[in-house]
Amino acid sequence: MPHTRPSTDLPLTRTHARIWFALQALAGAAWWFGVFTVPGIRTATLGSLEPVVVAVFDIPLFVLASAAVALGVRLAVWVVVPWTILVALGMTVYATVTTEAGLGAVAMIAASVASTIAGALMLAGRVPTERLLFGPFAFSSSRTEDERSLLMRTGIQLVCFWGVFLVIIPWIISALEERWGLEVKFPVLVVLAGFALLVLASALGIWSAVTMARYGGGTPLPAEMPNRLVDDGPYRFLRNPMAVAGVAQGVAIGMFIDSWLVIAYALAGSLLWNWMVRPLEEADLRDRFGADFDDYSAEVACWVPKPRSTARSESD
Repeated sequence: MPHTRPSTDLPLTRTHARIWFALQALAGAAWWFGVFTVPGIRTATLGSLEPVVVAVFDIPLFVLASAAVALGVRLAVWVVVPWTILVALGMTVYATVTTEAGLGAVAMIAASVASTIAGALMLAGRVPTERLLFGPFAFSSSRTEDERSLLMRTGIQLVCFWGVFLVIIPWIISALEERWGLEVKFPVLVVLAGFALLVLASALGIWSAVTMARYGGGTPLPAEMPNRLVDDGPYRFLRNPMAVAGVAQGVAIGMFIDSWLVIAYALAGSLLWNWMVRPLEEADLRDRFGADFDDYSAEVACWVPKPRSTARSESD
């Protein structure tokens, strides 16, 4: 049976973008109402900033511009998105320097990411996720079949990836969280559970990477993708066990170091990977392995492990 290549675009449309901007306008209006009526909201999100001065700029450029986009005025995207990014940067610097308005910084960072994605949808009807594929992140098959070399490269890549995404970035986030006065002390059991989850998730990540090198002839780096479809080891139960391991590791690090922002970072990363990276990766696998990958993806889930069907298992 012939197979068709699915779109690598996010499963979102301009309608979804307009809904987002409508919600953003409502949330912004509600927030400004709270700022002027509830001192606690003003302190937590604006610190010592004069609300009237900020409102003069933010209400038209954020609230009203978001409402305009929601009503279908696409040009308003060029107002609200740059403004949201500018405010996010400004609030981040302000909160870091003064230790005030940490919640305001977090809220605007989240709004800037979501607004950028929604803005791309409004202007182009899609999010150009393919632009993520550059340099070492551009998909290409491995040029070597030497198992020892692949295992060595895999080890180096794991150290680099984990060092950046599980050590450096969480450390920065945790430091900002403390600086912004947003830290929360977790119960000891949560910390211990985080350590246990980190060990298990790391073991899954190593198992997955070694399996890819030994049976697929490739590494986790997109520029050295496997030459053979891997359905051994953890890939018998998950299509991308390394992604599952990475998300679990991020959550575990957050639990272990008492950082709810690191947990949020890991969960947000899982959504971005699922919606923006996974479709590109699976389209590449479908191009290279065709119907074999279609059969494999039909039986093996991406996030929730499940046993392979009896018929397929007996034919392996």
